Amino acid sequence: MARLHLERHLVSRIGWLRAAVLGANDGIVSTASLIVGVAAASATRGDILVAGVAGLVAGAMSMAAGEYVSVSSQSDTEQADLARERRELADDPEFETAELAAIYTNRGLEPALAKQVAQQLMAKDALGAHARDELGISDMTTARPIQAALTSAATFATGAALPLLVVLLAPPSALIWATSLASLVFLAALGFVSAKTGGAGAWKAVARVTFWGAIAMAVTAGIGALFGAVV
Repeated sequence: MARLHLERHLVSRIGWLRAAVLGANDGIVSTASLIVGVAAASATRGDILVAGVAGLVAGAMSMAAGEYVSVSSQSDTEQADLARERRELADDPEFETAELAAIYTNRGLEPALAKQVAQQLMAKDALGAHARDELGISDMTTARPIQAALTSAATFATGAALPLLVVLLAPPSALIWATSLASLVFLAALGFVSAKTGGAGAWKAVARVTFWGAIAMAVTAGIGALFGAVV
């Protein structure tokens, strides 16, 4: 008796993982850059904390709103395509069957077998078959605006809290360097965990997030120092 081989493909995580990595990365980079920039302008620890907390709250809300709006736009497009496909199935099912069979033929099936497969799939779930094979819409990759918004907001706030914690613990004389170095460590850890969660190579992800995080903090520190000197 043949045993069923159950597989869990990591692509099913792509929706929330993308939003989580984006939120956490943005939280660390933007808040650390803000802290470094304000500190470089010779601000006090209190001013830096106020700026950091304001950045955390504003960033989390912005991430939630931005993710909800953008992913909702994707969802609207998917629903519009599905509605159009539903009408076409009702108006001309024979053409839709031939269209689906042509897709399978192009993938390598013999025309007779492709037509048989299309007929059987459409008999069970015509819209689902066309959504998956014609439109590329599946349950694993479909847009989920609320999930994306909540995930991004939560991970942004978590990421942003880490540089703020460094501000509380680091001595004022070493605040810029302590925040910068600690944030690079946080980013490296994020890259490692996100890569492992998604089943990808870790070191490339670590190098990518730390490099761009360092660039962002360096540019912001330079602008902050220049602004502080001018003022």
